Amino acid sequence: MLNWQVGKVKITSVVEVVIPFPDGRLISQATPQALKASPWLFPHFVQETDTLMACVQALLVEAPGLRLLVDSCIGNDKPRGLTGGNSLATPFLQHLDDAGWSRDRVNAVLCTHLHVDHVGWNTMCVDGKWVPTFPKARYLVGKHEFEHWRNEGDEEQRTIFADSVQPIFDAGLVDLVATDHRISPEIRLRATPGHTPGHVSVMIESEGHKAVITGDIAHHPCQMAHPDWTTTYDSDSQAATATRAKLFAEWADQPILVIGTHYVAPTAGYVKRDGAAYSFKV
Repeated sequence: MLNWQVGKVKITSVVEVVIPFPDGRLISQATPQALKASPWLFPHFVQETDTLMACVQALLVEAPGLRLLVDSCIGNDKPRGLTGGNSLATPFLQHLDDAGWSRDRVNAVLCTHLHVDHVGWNTMCVDGKWVPTFPKARYLVGKHEFEHWRNEGDEEQRTIFADSVQPIFDAGLVDLVATDHRISPEIRLRATPGHTPGHVSVMIESEGHKAVITGDIAHHPCQMAHPDWTTTYDSDSQAATATRAKLFAEWADQPILVIGTHYVAPTAGYVKRDGAAYSFKV
């Protein structure tokens, strides 16, 4: 279980599932020849078979007076397209306990956006009913993101909303927040639109140290070498490309720990200028 210390803030990764994406299924431009032009991607982020590796994970952020869970993964007992129509049955909650985070000790949950792999453990099935997994937490949901998805999306997105979002509203646990909301003195949100209209990243600063939890501004480190590489999961590929280009330029060669929400281990590192683009030093 990976963890990082940023001043007084501790960040721990709890991985729900690792997903291989062969044959350009995640990023169509990521051909074997193109990937080999960035040897720093191997062996952590691309297997020798040229398969892109990604994961679904929650980031546990412990700051003074705060236990914040960032992005609640896919969840158990929910058949989803991302999992081939099957339901997961992972020991995610046990792993949370192993990290010293029982369900009752989480006092805030942030969804960087409302896609399937970021809201799943908002709820769990108890006696056939979807109930909040973290009953003592405030769930922080972007107001702009919520307004978009409450009226949009295909059949599966509406199912996701019904079983993973609506129950936390029904329980009165949601705070709708702005894209620049400050969660604590050390932690604030930053608008990073494109992947979804109200997407946010999490900025952390403590005792002179800085980190960022990216959310889905980039699904894989290869997009540092090619910020224009897109996925079909982006709502607005042009805006997503612009966001990546802007942030990678801003973070490059700076002492800012970048924690990629979908990056497999070692997950975190530093953006470095590499010619006209960037690489990831881990």
